[in-house]
Amino acid sequence: MSTMSRAYLDQKLALSKRCSREATLAGTKAAAIATVASAVPTLASVRMLPWAKANLNPTGQALIVCTVAGMAYFVAADKKILSLARRHSFEQAPDHLKDTSYQGVGRTHPAFFRP
Repeated sequence: MSTMSRAYLDQKLALSKRCSREATLAGTKAAAIATVASAVPTLASVRMLPWAKANLNPTGQALIVCTVAGMAYFVAADKKILSLARRHSFEQAPDHLKDTSYQGVGRTHPAFFRP
């Protein structure tokens, strides 16, 4: 079993804290945008549509807006965490795995196969 140095663990902890902070910021931005994007049509429909006026009380309106904001937060934060994890795993990969060029038949992979 290999031993890990204190500096290596501190570096990993700092990297995970930075990734968490970036994901939180991305989720917060997405939630703010989603709040405005869902609140405007929800409040407008309650004022203009008879069905919405009769069936959506303030609690229902708040539930719609909060659900959209929460979903946007978690989707954006999850996407950010996955993209950072993918980038960091590629950076720490051995060199023979980073070389994605194809030397077989004489033609290269399409661009979407390259990292």
